[in-house]
Amino acid sequence: MKRIIVYTCLVQVIFLIAANFSFVWAFGSEGCDSDCSKCHSFTQRDAEEILKELKFKNSRVLNISISPAKGLWELVIEENGKKGVLYVDFAKKHMLSGPIIEIATGTNKSLEDIRNINDNRKVDISNISLKNDLVIGNPRARNKVIVFTDPECPFCAKLHKEMKKIVAKRKDIAFYLKLFPLSIHKDSYWKSVSIVCKKSIALMEDNFAKKPISRHECNTGAVKENISLAGTLGITSTPTIILPDGRIKTGAISSDKLADLIDGSK
Repeated sequence: MKRIIVYTCLVQVIFLIAANFSFVWAFGSEGCDSDCSKCHSFTQRDAEEILKELKFKNSRVLNISISPAKGLWELVIEENGKKGVLYVDFAKKHMLSGPIIEIATGTNKSLEDIRNINDNRKVDISNISLKNDLVIGNPRARNKVIVFTDPECPFCAKLHKEMKKIVAKRKDIAFYLKLFPLSIHKDSYWKSVSIVCKKSIALMEDNFAKKPISRHECNTGAVKENISLAGTLGITSTPTIILPDGRIKTGAISSDKLADLIDGSK
């Protein structure tokens, strides 16, 4: 009789463990582990109140999403023309800054998200003057592409080669270069001024080829105007491309892909 009672108790315990395990497994597959937005929310108003409390005076929220690291909301914000990424925990009690790096690939996921937002933006190109720009291709070409470039940016050097490939094949495309020296490159400003003063694509290509170039000065405000324009448009990196329809793309894009993007903007 005792054996029967013990056996019955063991069966009940096993049943309870199995039932509880099933419940946990089901919650994990269909609950917060698979879709955090089912259990947590973070609105535009939540973000604005947090930024206000932390004294972010001139910030606006561009995008809110679940971050690549579970348990955090990702806020892409813009302040004084510059974009950045902040992270807020689900409890809305702590904020983190700094990039999230994907260990498997080494990818900066924060920067990737900013670029995705940039790539979905459009600007009004009708108000952008091209008169002081260096031109690759025929200035009379129907498709005019604006490129913010930096003499000391290695990715700009790569894109420069891709642009040359395009104009060698396509007479309907021209690239207008706006020299935009980044502050992280110590010699970029004087090189930009020198290239603009000489109005020389050849001088820029010598520089990209790591050849020494001489300083030149002239009465030009073109480089400062480019820096100001970049700030107005929210452009903070090079190379940055503005397609004929106003879409913004960043990075050293291959000639084939860039040509497709230009054709798609007609």
